[in-house]
Amino acid sequence: MQIVAVSVDPPGVTRDHCRKRGYTYTFLSDEKLEAILRYDLLHQHGGPEGDIARPAEFLIDSTGTIRWVNVTEDYRVRARPEQVLALLDQFGRRPSSGD
Repeated sequence: MQIVAVSVDPPGVTRDHCRKRGYTYTFLSDEKLEAILRYDLLHQHGGPEGDIARPAEFLIDSTGTIRWVNVTEDYRVRARPEQVLALLDQFGRRPSSGD
């Protein structure tokens, strides 16, 4: 299992954000909005400098099938860790301590 974040920010901004926040998972830059458009997450003119992505979480299995989606207009309304862990249990995919 792998956690991946996607942002519209340029790689340098994303790298600095990860460093400041201590994120250790993969954080990708989607400046061309390719993934953001594919998953219908574009919030046009939503940021001070232009287009941004709507906050979203997806559980996508190894075949590329989307198993669960949480999309919101408010970045403060995110899935809770216990909610995601329960979903992973439901799909039999909760990571072990070594993952």
